[in-house]
Amino acid sequence: MLYDAIAPLLPGVQKPARYVGGEYNQIVKRKQDVDVRVAFCFPDTYEIGMSNIGMRILYGVMNEMPGVWCERVFAPWGDMEAEMRAHRLPLWALESHDPVRDFDLVAFTLGYEMCYSNVLNMLELSGLPLLAKDRKGLEGIVFAGGVCTVNPEPLADFIDFFSIGEGEESTREIIECYRAAKRQGLSKQEFLREAAKLEGIYVPSLYTHTYNDDGTLAAITPAPGAPARVKKRIVQDLDRAYFPTKTIVPSTQIVHDRSNLEIFRGCIRGCRFCQAGHIYRPVRSRSVEKCMEYGKESLAFSGYHEITLLSLSTSDYRGLNELCDGLMDYCESRGIGLSLPSLRADNFSMDIMQRVQKVRKSGLTFAPEAGTQRLRDVINKNVTEEDLLRSCAVAFQGGWNSVKLYFMLGLPTETDEDVVGIAELVYKILQVWRENGSGKKRGLSINLATAYFVPKPFTPFQWAAQITPEEYLRRVHLLQANLHAKCVDYRYHESDLSRLEAVMARGDRRVGQALLEAHRLGCRLDGWDEYFDYEKWLEAFRRAGLDLDFYTTRGFAADELLPWQTIDVGVTTKFLLHECEKALRSEATPDCRTHCNGCGARMLSERRLCDESPLSLIHI
Repeated sequence: MLYDAIAPLLPGVQKPARYVGGEYNQIVKRKQDVDVRVAFCFPDTYEIGMSNIGMRILYGVMNEMPGVWCERVFAPWGDMEAEMRAHRLPLWALESHDPVRDFDLVAFTLGYEMCYSNVLNMLELSGLPLLAKDRKGLEGIVFAGGVCTVNPEPLADFIDFFSIGEGEESTREIIECYRAAKRQGLSKQEFLREAAKLEGIYVPSLYTHTYNDDGTLAAITPAPGAPARVKKRIVQDLDRAYFPTKTIVPSTQIVHDRSNLEIFRGCIRGCRFCQAGHIYRPVRSRSVEKCMEYGKESLAFSGYHEITLLSLSTSDYRGLNELCDGLMDYCESRGIGLSLPSLRADNFSMDIMQRVQKVRKSGLTFAPEAGTQRLRDVINKNVTEEDLLRSCAVAFQGGWNSVKLYFMLGLPTETDEDVVGIAELVYKILQVWRENGSGKKRGLSINLATAYFVPKPFTPFQWAAQITPEEYLRRVHLLQANLHAKCVDYRYHESDLSRLEAVMARGDRRVGQALLEAHRLGCRLDGWDEYFDYEKWLEAFRRAGLDLDFYTTRGFAADELLPWQTIDVGVTTKFLLHECEKALRSEATPDCRTHCNGCGARMLSERRLCDESPLSLIHI
């Protein structure tokens, strides 16, 4: 048994609980009772992967299927990887400790572009060929889902097929398709052609990409029978969708060590930089009754003493007051904390915050994203300075004395005035505290963070140029020079990682060669400072003959064929272009609840509804 070889290594590595399984509520089945085994891989460490609600949902979905056993696999930390290589141990799944190479299907969930090197490393540690073309037969079929698959092309050479959109239903269909292929004795290519017939499945080997002399994409040609565009899958009714209430309780601390309750999907706001806000449309809500039921069950089955309401914008949930009242009636007597992330400054409710903070007071976090109203209008943030200052005043009066603020640098049309505007806004918040703070003996703490803007597919800024790293650092230093208050702790994201993120987000198939070279140079765990090596990545791109500026600082033409245009997320290119034009005019667009702006996504709904309201389609 592989575990017998693993066990002696555990005392010598950090956090050995990452590698052993055996957690409360994990699912173990008898091998003789299953005919399809799935190795569900999260391309990062255990504590990151176990915090991911999407992985928990699909783990439960697959294990609900008769004859299917889904097991978890995580990327090892460097110390365990070194031991595995030294002792020639393959990557294993936590439930059975069987090698990943022994599974029928190997599934990856992709939530962050800088995990791509981990995908290749995990395949190698599993003993599976890295390139899809080198994997023969129906054993070890590799597929991937998750937010990053809206541009699958950088991984096209390595992944057999991609599941586009939400996976609760499509994952079941994939497994049944695979079962039928095994039963019929189909070849791998025959199976892939059958899989391509499923809605939401993209098989990269069925599409040929050709390029112009200037390096831009010339054409995407589908093979006979392959769809010209692959439409993303969505869950039509969240109340009827699977939700994991009997969830695994980790044996070691994870990043988000609490019960998580998803209350709705999508977002009504339309921030022009935000990929999630566009690709998760249309908005669909879970009823208050179901949220109450799932929340109580999750807490009862897990023993957690904190529950978090999850969404892209929690304060936009229509039944938030009712839900918070109901949950607090349950939680308060049991000493369970209720947290509400993703609150907006324009609808911040002190009544709700005071109620939920009776058990445990959390910090106050706002994301204005830009320092001036002009730039907030450019990005369609739809939050005014008055909204932010009013919310801070209310919070300071209620006893809060710390606030976290998130901004971006390098947004389209940003000027030095906008950068300095961040510092000016911070000082206005300090003045509000001086006038309204109820706990002045403790002083005010402002944690300020800025990120390097990364243009993402399926946003109005998908065509935008990323500013150079040198210009980004100049703006960082400009902001630093205008921050003098001792209560402000300013931190900024490093430029190197964000630059590579932009390449992976907007890259074409040729980026796969750079990924392969980076893997050969030892790149992995790139999301961790301890392992990220920018020089190795630069060398990988040099070996691949690719220029990073082509994917980053080069603005894409409006009529340019983009690598991800085979994918249909519902939001139309016409709408995105219109929003881009409005951004250049500093013109805001109202939220979807105020006015349907005709993005196209509600056409994915069987009832042609978005946010529970039958709105007329607006043609742009």
